[in-house]
Amino acid sequence: MLTEKKDRKNFLYDEILPANVFTPEDFEDEHIMLADMATKFVMNEVYPKLEKIENQEFNETINLVKKAGELGLIGADIPEEDGGLELGKVCATIISEKMAVGRSFSITFGGQTGIGALPIAYFGTKKQKDKYLPDILSGEKILAYALTEPSSGTDAMSLKTNALISDCGNYYLLNGEKQWITNSAFADVFIVYAKVDGQKFTAFIVEKEYEGVSTSPEEKKMGLKGSSTRSLVLENVKVPVENVIGEVGRGHIIAFNVLNIGRHKISATSLGTAKRAIELAVKYANERKQFGQPLSSFNLIKSKIADMVIKTYVNESAIYRTSGLMQDGFDEMKQTGGDYGETIARYAMECSINKVMSTEILDFVVDEAVQIHGGYGYMAEYEIETLYRDSRINRIFEGTNEINRILIASTVLKNHLKPAESIDFKNGLFQREKQVLQLLKKLFHESIESVKENSLSNFNSEQEIAAFLADLVISIYAVESAILRTEKAILKTSEETNRQKIDCTKVYSLETSQQLALRALNMINHFGNGDIFSRIASLLVMSSPENIIAVKRRIADAAIMKECYFC
Repeated sequence: MLTEKKDRKNFLYDEILPANVFTPEDFEDEHIMLADMATKFVMNEVYPKLEKIENQEFNETINLVKKAGELGLIGADIPEEDGGLELGKVCATIISEKMAVGRSFSITFGGQTGIGALPIAYFGTKKQKDKYLPDILSGEKILAYALTEPSSGTDAMSLKTNALISDCGNYYLLNGEKQWITNSAFADVFIVYAKVDGQKFTAFIVEKEYEGVSTSPEEKKMGLKGSSTRSLVLENVKVPVENVIGEVGRGHIIAFNVLNIGRHKISATSLGTAKRAIELAVKYANERKQFGQPLSSFNLIKSKIADMVIKTYVNESAIYRTSGLMQDGFDEMKQTGGDYGETIARYAMECSINKVMSTEILDFVVDEAVQIHGGYGYMAEYEIETLYRDSRINRIFEGTNEINRILIASTVLKNHLKPAESIDFKNGLFQREKQVLQLLKKLFHESIESVKENSLSNFNSEQEIAAFLADLVISIYAVESAILRTEKAILKTSEETNRQKIDCTKVYSLETSQQLALRALNMINHFGNGDIFSRIASLLVMSSPENIIAVKRRIADAAIMKECYFC
């Protein structure tokens, strides 16, 4: 068990203690060894082959998937009874983070270990698992996830691919086209979603060798050029009835819950890429001299580096907090005999929170890293140019950030409760930050009440309000995660040892609350609840007693000295 208490608390209502969260500082020997193994695999096996991978020499990609299988990296969060290692959600997150340096290969790997394998591992029959999982986990067979269609991207439930039962009742005839399918050039097995009789949303296992299965030429993409992206065409494909995953008409349970896990994995990969971008930017800033001194000595460059580190620290805190929560949920499921769909659904909002936050922080970080590189950052021979192009798709993958924001807002509106009494914080290191956190929660609750009172709850039309609510929730989770992680680290060691963490937590809390306050003021007239919003906002925009410029310089100096993300 990762945390001291297993009872599930709601971060929007309950007091959460440092002991309740998992943090990177809680890594045990197995986590550290796994991180080291994954890093060595990427740097020694994948990184030297990236040029060939980018040129779409897919034989290199296929061989690397097999090597990952030999090391056990594919089966990290697959149950032992199904042939996996069942290392847990924290280990799976570590692998996804470390695999990020593999760029296009990390997308192939993610398709194999996440949205590809999990439908069978979590929702398949024993016969399906016995038939497919051994080759999937060894990397002998590669998977692709086929949900998106030309006419249905975000609106997955409107898909057109049709499945008709044969007269003999032994197979389904599938017809349709799937678009932008990762791994499709070399996939052996496709997880395909279709509507039985044009109505019942259902998941199928489709082998590439089935008659009528074909793929289009490779798409020409902005980034991730080394990953395969094609359309999958299904023309009267006979799929045995035993290849239905789960129940006919219940495929959406599989699709959306697997996407939740996929969002979490994208968050971890985005975190790993952000760390890599910081490393590249800081090393370049130390090496590049202008006006007789290193770029890293200029304070505007330091300000950029500090902002990159601060956001990445908070992002990392939220992601591993979520990993710990999910692992507790899976442990509980194993003890009580619950099911995967119900368990994963409990963490759907946190997965969406992390997906939105991580991908937007990544885009910020790589953009600033390019700026630090100057003109060289625009040149294809520099790694940061590739990271810049590759990162952009993450805000679209696994549900656009816009749809994830609406999902977050809809979830909190549906489950809104009367908030508990405000906590009276004693003097302490994070007294101000905790007061800010309570103000953000109060602003959230007042916003929900205004939505209800003013009939603004139709988020199909009130999308600006949905986005504001979602950003409030994301910020609350992020600020709280950073505070709890830093407090927990201090309890283990000391304030001085954790100065970088303290600085990052304080600056992020201050700047995030100020930004949200301004947004709240700009939305007052639409909400129709001006007085309470104005009072809360005025408290949130107060200046800090800290010298923020000096603090940011200190954060940057620590990263510059280490030449990497450092917290």
